Parts: sequence; structure tokens; C-alpha cells
Amino acid sequence: MSPSPAASPSPSSSPSMSTTAERMRQLRVVAASGLLGTAVEFYDFLVYGTVAALVFGELFFPGADPAVGTIAAFGTFAAGYVARPLGGILFGHFGDRLGRKSMLLLTMGLMGGASFLVGLLPTYDTIGVWAPVLLIALRVVQGIAIGGEWGGATLMVVEHAGERRRGLWSSFTQMGAPLGSLLSTAVVTLVVTLPDDEFAAWGWRVPFLLSVVLLGVGLFVRLKVVESPLFAEVKKDRAESRLPLLDVLRRPRPVLLACCVGIGAFTAQSLLTSYLIAYATGIGYARPQVLTALTVSAAVALVVLPAASTLSDRVGRRPVVLAGALASAALAFPVMALVDSKSPGLLILAVVLGHGIAQSMMYGPLGALLTEMFGTRVRYTGASLGYQGATLVGAGFSPMIAGSLVAGSDSSTPVSLLLCGGAAITAVTVLFVRETSRTSLSDTADPAEDSDTPHAQEISA
Repeated sequence: MSPSPAASPSPSSSPSMSTTAERMRQLRVVAASGLLGTAVEFYDFLVYGTVAALVFGELFFPGADPAVGTIAAFGTFAAGYVARPLGGILFGHFGDRLGRKSMLLLTMGLMGGASFLVGLLPTYDTIGVWAPVLLIALRVVQGIAIGGEWGGATLMVVEHAGERRRGLWSSFTQMGAPLGSLLSTAVVTLVVTLPDDEFAAWGWRVPFLLSVVLLGVGLFVRLKVVESPLFAEVKKDRAESRLPLLDVLRRPRPVLLACCVGIGAFTAQSLLTSYLIAYATGIGYARPQVLTALTVSAAVALVVLPAASTLSDRVGRRPVVLAGALASAALAFPVMALVDSKSPGLLILAVVLGHGIAQSMMYGPLGALLTEMFGTRVRYTGASLGYQGATLVGAGFSPMIAGSLVAGSDSSTPVSLLLCGGAAITAVTVLFVRETSRTSLSDTADPAEDSDTPHAQEISA
């Protein structure tokens, strides 16, 4: 006689299904936390770059030639990138030692607080030389905070995800960059409609002051996240590294290649967003036209990033990153030619092709790729160093170099050459990186100590 329906366990009562449902619920919370947290961080960071291109030269470096003022403003922009590896080291150390979640709460608080204070900062006319000094100091705090944010947010998602869809889930953190750009551009677009004197007097402060609202939302979601299960396993076994930085640098090849593989994406990001504002307005575009192009590009990137990351789960990280690098190099001169046309429609097309599509193809799989290149004990430190090293080289100095070269040549050719150079570095480096999309993350060994572990084999000559 068959058992009655009442005696049969329902699917929802199955322990395995219940566990799976809870794991998926937590994964969605972690992914939302990564998306919102990184969006807040990039909103704050990109608002600075946007406003620096528009008005910081005259407010904090008055009396200088306009080109010199722009270069000086981007010098403070670069200061934030110089500080990012320091943030990766600092928060990577404690993230690998104490846990991912607590470091992510701290980085978000630092970033939001520094941005809010920038919005309250007196200008050069009020306090003299202390204005640029304090501006640089707050920019450094921003850099330190975002230097620790990306690594923790990304590996939290990747370490919660399953083995087969790490690229897809990590794309939520990667999408924080265009989402933050979209938010920052939308807010700045509103305030630049003010008369120039009002924008210079108080309008530029509004995007910074609004960051406190985003900070509250991001912290609320992030507090609901549980610690990484892989890190919890490391703590349970008491296998954490005492000095993750030294363990990573003992065999620096993975970090160096992780850095180089991301240079193309960050060169394109900085030149076709923050620097493009200064360049395009300098050749005659109205500010709203440039900001509209950036808004459309960010919206396109929100589609391309998850698509490219999902594709990397199917065909591998290397082919997708390589295709993006080749596309970026091939489009470098056509993109700048479209910008030089002084047509608002062609400007939008240029930014969508160069940034929304080509840059996103390089950037999308990076979250999964870089975290897969290191063992659990040093993953926060290793991934952060690789990523932030790429931002320093690719994005930190590119706007300043481009501004200097363009000022001396009155041509966009230097910008195209920088785009080609960054893409070439990424394309060549991909050839030396072993495919990691099928690598298991359950191993907790330190790749710097045991050359026989799978993670020590992540990079092949």
C-alpha cells in the first residue's frame, strides 16, 4: 500500500532543498550588497573626477593657465589612485585575517564620510593653500577606502557563489562601477544646468553632500550579509595567513599579471569618462551633451557587463577579456575621430563603443578572474593588489598624461595612443594567464607556500 500524501515529505521540507534555498537567498543579498556598496564607492569616486574636470581647477588652483589648472586638478584625481594600493594592502591584510564583512563596512563608511567632507570644503579664495591640501588629503582617504572595497566586495560574492556561475554573480559587483557612474552623472547633469556662477559657488557641492543618503542605503544592505563561507572554513582550521602581503609577494608573478591584465580596462575607463569631460568641453561641446553621452554609455555597460561575465562562465575568462582588448585597440582612433567631429550624436556613439562595449568586455570578467588567481588565505590581499595596481597604472595617471600631451599637440592622437597602449598590455598579458573559470575555490592553501596547489598553478608561463 502506498503511503498517504500526508506522510510524504513535501519538497519544501527537504533539508537539502531548504539549505539550497537559504544559500541562494544569502547569495542574492551578498550580490545586492556588492552592487550597492560598489555603486556608492564609485559614485563618490567618480563624482570627484567629474567635478574636477568641470570646476576644481578654478576653485582650488586659481590664477593658473586653464590647461595647467586642469592638469593640477587631475593631479589630485591621481592622488586617489596612488592611495588605492595602500587601501588594498591595509584592508586586504585585515580582511584575510579578521574577515571580509567588517572591512567592507569600514571602507564604505570612510568613503562616504570623505565625500561628504569634500562637499563642505572651503575653496582657495577662503582659506588659501590649505584648500588644495585638504582636498588632496580627502582624496587620499577616498583612494584608501575604495582600494579595500572592491576586493572584499568581489570575493564575498565569488566565495558565496557556486563553481559554475562565478562570472555571472561577480558581475553584480562589476556593475557597481557603471551604476555609480550613472548616478554621479545624473546628479551632476542636474546641477550643471545652474548658471555658471551658481554652480561654482555652491552647485558643485550638491553631489558630494548627497552621498550621505547613498551611504545609509548601502550600509543598511551590507549589515545583512553573512561572512564568506570559505573564509569561515579558514578560520575554523586556523589556517589564516599572519602576513598575507608577504605571502603574496613571496611569489609576485600572479600579482604582476593580475595588475597588467586589468590595465586596458582602466585606461579606457578613465580616458573615456573623467578625462573626456575636460577634453570634449574644451573643443566646444556643452557640458550637458558630454554628460548625456556618459549616461547612455553607463546604461549600455549595465547590459554588456553581465553578458560578458556570463559568457566568460561558458567559454572562459581569457577569450572574453582578449576580445575586449582587441576591440578597444581597434576602436581607439575611430572613437576619438567621432569625438572630434563635434557632433553630439557621434559623441554618444563614440563613448558607447569605446567604453560601454569594449571597456565592459575587458572589465566584466575581471572580478572572477582576479579572485580565482589566489588561495583563500590571501585572496583579499592578492586580488586587491592586482586590481588596484591596474587602476593606478591604467587610470591614475592617464588623464594627467593625456592632458599634458594634448595641451602640447592640440590633437586627440595622444589619447588614442594611450587607449591602444593599455589595450595592448592587457592583450599580451592574457596570453600568459592560465584559464581559471573551472578552478575550484575550496582549496585554502597559500599559493606562495605550496607550488603544488591548484592556485599556485593559476599562472603559467
